[in-house]
Amino acid sequence: MSHNVSNLGTMSNTENTTPQAVSAAAAGLKLYDTATHSITPFEPIKPGEVSMYVCGATVDSSPHVGHLRAAVAFDVIRRWFTKLGYNVTLIRNVTDIDDKILDKAAAAGQRWWARAYHYEREFSHAYDTLGVIPPTYEPRATGHMNDMIDLVQRLIDRGHAYVVPNADGTPSGNVYFDVPSWPAYGELTHQEQGTKAADEDAEVADRMGPSVDATGPDKYNPVNDADASPDKHDPRDFALWKAPKASDPLDARWHAPFGDGRPGWYLECSTMSHRYLGDEFDIHGGGLDLRFPHHENEMAQSRAAGWGFAHRWMHLAWVTAKGEKMSKSLGTGLSIQAVMANHSAWVVRYALASAHYRSMLEWSEQSLTEAEAAHDRIVNFVQRAGDAVGAQPTAEAIAALSADQMPADFVAAMNNDITVPTALGVVFSTIRNGNTLLSQVESGDESARTGVEDALLQVRAMLDVFGLDPLAQPWAGDATEGGASVNGNADAEHAALDALVNAQLQARAQARKAKDFATADAIRDALQAAGISIEDKPAAPSTWKLG
Repeated sequence: MSHNVSNLGTMSNTENTTPQAVSAAAAGLKLYDTATHSITPFEPIKPGEVSMYVCGATVDSSPHVGHLRAAVAFDVIRRWFTKLGYNVTLIRNVTDIDDKILDKAAAAGQRWWARAYHYEREFSHAYDTLGVIPPTYEPRATGHMNDMIDLVQRLIDRGHAYVVPNADGTPSGNVYFDVPSWPAYGELTHQEQGTKAADEDAEVADRMGPSVDATGPDKYNPVNDADASPDKHDPRDFALWKAPKASDPLDARWHAPFGDGRPGWYLECSTMSHRYLGDEFDIHGGGLDLRFPHHENEMAQSRAAGWGFAHRWMHLAWVTAKGEKMSKSLGTGLSIQAVMANHSAWVVRYALASAHYRSMLEWSEQSLTEAEAAHDRIVNFVQRAGDAVGAQPTAEAIAALSADQMPADFVAAMNNDITVPTALGVVFSTIRNGNTLLSQVESGDESARTGVEDALLQVRAMLDVFGLDPLAQPWAGDATEGGASVNGNADAEHAALDALVNAQLQARAQARKAKDFATADAIRDALQAAGISIEDKPAAPSTWKLG
């Protein structure tokens, strides 16, 4: 992913802005809403369009699989919207100024902005490696300081924020949101003024994993220094703008009418979502641990500013390791580089995408082994079916297959709050049926050919919804038609070998046709000596594989 010279962010060149027809299947889509604790029909604000804001990375260090699960899960959701016929605008931010970035950069003797950009590039590379479609736009917090200052001033003017003065009465740079001024505070996580709500639906949601609705001793939500300040009027008030610490670099503070400083964490997403999606938008997404205080505070300050903000909240459950949330702060994070040292990116994506997005995903070697087995089943069918019918469906044919033309059980699973495990079951059921027809074709029964072609198109189209079509980018080199390379680290070499071996197979086929069996056997023996085995099939070209 390339980056603009400006510090605003990154724009995707791949976004489809051409109007298209929404499928009939779209009417059946139902999604969970964290705010209501219920699965309800999805109705977009603008017909035919979906606007989404997803909380992105704080780029203080390398990405781990917990971060990448969020990117993959919302990528699948976005792909399903597209398959239903919607034009999707997805904004995913980059938090490139933050206490953690400043502290870690200082400890390492780095410039804070250089550290942030380094790790932003690591995240971008990881997204690309796992086949995550770039967002429509990827704004950086540092590119939107004027917008943030304007929002803080707007909240002050509307009576929902206050400036902490210095001893001489001048503005200190500390500005807090006045929670008591906004009676609706708590509407996302159902907390009443000054109390923790006890409604049954909220309790059910919390049982999905460890509590994420508490700060203080909660290791997942430690108290922010600014939010613990004795200058607050109410314990629940939170920082909108923070005066710089003495240790903060001079280039990590911005001038504002209420004092030099930098934004509070919650302010950034409210500002950037409004900048690119307007007063209101369809979906706000993020990790389950962001519900409180991050998203609760976002909602309060955005609505107090007079904006409708998000119509629906979608929260992703965690990746766990031995029951603990995977996080950098707990030291249990598995870097994406470490995981992919032993497994292909396709396998990692499958392992991340295969669970329901609201279910905790226990990360283990077993989950990766299961993903490897799934890969082998899928690639075996796709390659055999393509060989049997003489061609693979084109990318255009796969993209043109609407949700209305896909298996009804698959559509029902995806429309039921993106139930990926059930939808994957439909994929493998289609593969089983396709293999039965494939055996008939390979035995010379041409009447089954149309069934194989249809199963192949459906399987690849369903896999494309998950970003797992093995012959699409970025996996196209992982499973070429001639062989069995699944690593993906030597695509060019494999393509060259494939061309050379296929030339030998064609020469062998010509020799056999001419009944020159000595030459045919010599070609076969030479290939076997080089570690290449040949599989001859009735009524189909021979194929090869290593080993």
